[in-house]
Formats: sequence, structure tokens, C-alpha cells
Amino acid sequence: MKSCSTLKNNITSIAIGGFDGMHRAHQELFNALDNNGAIVVIETGYANLSAKRHREDYTDLPIFYYPLEEIKHLHADEFVELLMQQYPKLKKIVVGYDFHFGAKAIYSTDDLKKLFNGEVIVVDEIRYKDIAVHSRIIREFLKNGDIKLANELLNKHYKIKGTVIQGQGLGKKEFVPTINLDISEFLLPKEAIYTTKTKVDDSWYNSVSFIGHRITTDGKFAVETHILNNNINFQSSNISIEFYDRLRDNRKFFEYEDLKKQILIDIEDAKKYFLSSPK
Repeated sequence: MKSCSTLKNNITSIAIGGFDGMHRAHQELFNALDNNGAIVVIETGYANLSAKRHREDYTDLPIFYYPLEEIKHLHADEFVELLMQQYPKLKKIVVGYDFHFGAKAIYSTDDLKKLFNGEVIVVDEIRYKDIAVHSRIIREFLKNGDIKLANELLNKHYKIKGTVIQGQGLGKKEFVPTINLDISEFLLPKEAIYTTKTKVDDSWYNSVSFIGHRITTDGKFAVETHILNNNINFQSSNISIEFYDRLRDNRKFFEYEDLKKQILIDIEDAKKYFLSSPK
């Protein structure tokens, strides 16, 4: 495997940004790179759509990470000089129309064009169905449970990853078996029941997932997923969930039996969803 410095020595174009979500607009920047392109992530620490190295799930391009705290003091010429030192063959820089950099983020794409002795491509705002594609807007759709529209802006299914934890134990005994997860790095959608796909031991399974407070039972917050048509035994403690659609919002049931009936309805609805929309 090539070292990081060796890879950087061969890079001729870079796209610079935060790239949380790796969504449609970000992909437009990546499409403007040449064959020796790379992604330069300015890591703010606030990314929660594709946090940290989870961005690498969505591209084959090399990604280099720069913590904002380590570079935010740089003036415009110092920032460009840093790029030239780290990428000696750099000929092209691709940024979004709202890109700002340097000390107090006072420098713009105009400054970058003046200082960089190469090509600077500025990608205009990307809109989809007349909606501006930005991470902050996608976050709002997720918070409102509008999974379908969030997925369209992402140009993929929203995915979260977590580790398996012990649940309250009622599912397997009283209802249906579920995998309970601890999610710490990702924004969670609105409290609801969703049609999902769950990755266990490198295989994807159709599933139905619950996010929210278990207001009918112990009142605690939980992320649970039930694999459809398959009571699997698994080894991995790392689980991924992709979201497809919202079935219904979370609500309280006054009898366990009513909750169980609704869970079975949710399962059947999820099965119907995947039969009609297998992709």
C-alpha cells in the first residue's frame, strides 16, 4: 500500500470542502476532478451525516483530512502554499460557490483564483426538484422524517452505523427479535418506524427499524432493527442500517397486546414495501 505522502505526490487535482453527506452537490465537485484527483476534507468535528472516515463508503477517490483547528489561523497565501507543498503536482482545485477559507474564513473563491497558479473550478449551487442541495437542508428533512426526499438529495439511501448493545429483553420474549444499537456518530432521523435494510456480517437484509423512546414499555430511547423473514445468528458487533421510507410515527399503546398487533402490521407493511420496491 502506498504511503500518504507518496499518494499526495501524484495528485494533480483536489476538491476541497467539508463533504458531510457526500451528497449530490459534493459529487458534482468530484466529477470535475481529473484522473489523479483527490478529496480534501476540512474536518470541523460537526459532521454527522457521514462522520469522520465514513465518507470513504461513498467514493473510490483518496481522501485527505485536515482538522479545521489546525489550519483556520492560516492567511490565504499560507493556505495555498500549504496545498502546494503537500501536493507538488497540483494543477486544479475544485470548490463550491460558497467556499471560504483562511483566518476567520474571510477569503473567498476570488482570492483562491488570484493566489493559485493553476485552474480553479467553482461549482455553482446544485438544485434538485428546485431544492438547494446542502447538508443542513438534508439534516432538516431527516429530522422531520422525510426519508425519501433526504435520500433523493443525498442520491443514495441514508445510512447509519452502530454497535450492538443489550436491549430490554422484551422483543424476543413478548414481541419479535430485534438488534439493539448504540449510535453515537450519526444524526438519527425523526422518532418513527422505518422500512430499512440492515447489514449484518457483510450481508444486507430487508428490515424494519424503530428509532425513538419506548413510550409503551420502559420509556428509554432506543434504536432497534428487526430482520424480515430471517431470525439470523450473527457474529459482528458492528451493524449498518439504510433507510428507505417512514412507515409511521412513534406512538403510545396502552396495552402490550395492541403494541404487538401494531408491530406485526409494521412487519407486513415493510414486507409489502420491499415486494413492490425491491430496490
